Amino acid sequence: VSTPARAFYLPGVAPRDFQKDDDLQVKVNKLSSIKTQLPYDYYFLDYCKPEAIKNSAENLGEVLRGDRIENSVYNFKMRRDESCKVVCRTKLSAEAAKNFREKIDDEYRVNMILDNLPVVVPRQTREGSQPIFDHGYRVGYKLKDDKYYINNHLSFKVLYHEDLNSPEARIVGFHVIPSSIKHEYGAWDDKNPTVQTCNANTKITPGSHTPQEVAPDAYVVFSYDVTFESSEIIWASRWDVYLLSSDSQIHWFSIINSLMIVLFLSGMIAMIMMRTLYKDIANYNQLDNQEEAQEETGWKLVHGDAFRPPVHSGLLCVYVGTGVQFFGMTVVTMMFALLGFLSPANRGGLMTAMVLLWVFMGVLAGYTSSRLYKMFKGTEWKKITLKTAFMFPGIIFGVFFVLNALIWGEKSSGAVPFGTMFALVLLWFGISVPLVFVGSFLGFKQPAIEDPVKTNKIPRQIPEQAWYLQPAFSILAGGILPFGAVFIELFFILTSIWLNQFYYIFGFLFIVFVILLVTCAEITIVLCYFQLCSEDYHWWWRAYLTAGSSALYLFAYAIFYFFNKLEITKLVSGILYFGYMLIISYAFFVLTGTIGFYACFWFVRKIYASVKID
Repeated sequence: VSTPARAFYLPGVAPRDFQKDDDLQVKVNKLSSIKTQLPYDYYFLDYCKPEAIKNSAENLGEVLRGDRIENSVYNFKMRRDESCKVVCRTKLSAEAAKNFREKIDDEYRVNMILDNLPVVVPRQTREGSQPIFDHGYRVGYKLKDDKYYINNHLSFKVLYHEDLNSPEARIVGFHVIPSSIKHEYGAWDDKNPTVQTCNANTKITPGSHTPQEVAPDAYVVFSYDVTFESSEIIWASRWDVYLLSSDSQIHWFSIINSLMIVLFLSGMIAMIMMRTLYKDIANYNQLDNQEEAQEETGWKLVHGDAFRPPVHSGLLCVYVGTGVQFFGMTVVTMMFALLGFLSPANRGGLMTAMVLLWVFMGVLAGYTSSRLYKMFKGTEWKKITLKTAFMFPGIIFGVFFVLNALIWGEKSSGAVPFGTMFALVLLWFGISVPLVFVGSFLGFKQPAIEDPVKTNKIPRQIPEQAWYLQPAFSILAGGILPFGAVFIELFFILTSIWLNQFYYIFGFLFIVFVILLVTCAEITIVLCYFQLCSEDYHWWWRAYLTAGSSALYLFAYAIFYFFNKLEITKLVSGILYFGYMLIISYAFFVLTGTIGFYACFWFVRKIYASVKID
């Protein structure tokens, strides 16, 4: 994979060195399922608990993702193999057995962490092919006889890379093979539990024992063994197994495909600018006779109306301001990601960065909406500022709140706790809103943007438009190409969100984002030019909606993805999926709409500024 697609290791994270017999603590994370999309706390199921459960400090992003990282009963000594280590014995109540069965039905997986590395399960692959790993191990399985079996024995393998010049080593891999074993034992001693199924000298071979059934009042003995293995993998590349991307050809194909679209559109724009505009402007500027000028047709005829403020101009200002805020957040987040600060090793970093950057970009939202509003000669600046500060975040927060209530109802750890919810509201009201006002104040202090031509007192009548220039058709047609530029990358992003994969190819994402930017700008300029040529000067909203309509295709693709790629069966999970995709589509609408609007705004000012008007 070439340089822009290569993920860098996280700057600022120091490796930890372990000496022989140092304590290693396995932490447990959430139980996750791609069938329900509802994470649960590890101890929601009746697993062995340590004497005191301690939560690891989590950042904002981890909490929003539903991560719940806690200590566990699995503790190792560095480079000391152990066999048949019994952890505890649990008697399953009817409720506990029911919980285990439900989680097995929904294909839940247990996520564990050792030295910041998530546990993986090696999958059977053909000889010589690259190994494939699944994230987390399954809670259990169900056989054809409708009986449920729990994975109560874990065979861990810890890979380490040793420094030949010192006794220390670094952990570079954490694998597990789960199995179900009905342990046999004599009189049970809690202080010194032993079983007859295995002993300290023998490792258990998966599948060689009777499996442990999940049933009310059944006693389940949890055990593990651990092997340490020296590895050639160096610490800096230990995340590579999680980030194996065999799809780089697909990304390049998609990028080349999108670049063809960009070249085609650029060619069209070059033709328009060269042939029509320069020829038209030259002719127009040579016409001294006013009557001859009046006979001109096309975009020049509407020069006296092209800068007439649109209907609902205040709302347009709010949406453009919000779009600039979103654009700023996206660009800076990508810069951090490209520098390697938001790699998956930095759990929750991406989400935290997005939320904080969104809050601080409020300045840009206030500034741009107020400048535009002043150009439209608006007077109610406080009203516009308040709308900019509350409208988009308010809608997003409203949807998010409803979804969160549904997750609460399912007792899932994915529900954002009250404290975090309060922190989000505090960030919004305490930082974002004041910054929007600061930006707005600065924007209104600036001189108003001058129109390149005067606006007539009486609006010109718009002639009958051809069917293909009708707003509904041209707006919907305009969204196809920007969506086409991103849709393959969108597939990978959706897969990482909903199928529990890591997304880290920010190099590709950045290239695709630039292509999206150019495509939105170019398609809007082309359609805006055709619109002005047919003497329709209502271009303000049309420019925003033309590029923004790509969000409709994004949502339509999300529906297709839901029915073709996901196995979600629960109603709540379906509502969650469509709720989150609605938020993503709405944000995409605001972002692309703003890009299209500014491209068209620049273009229209450019062409009318080049024409001499008496």
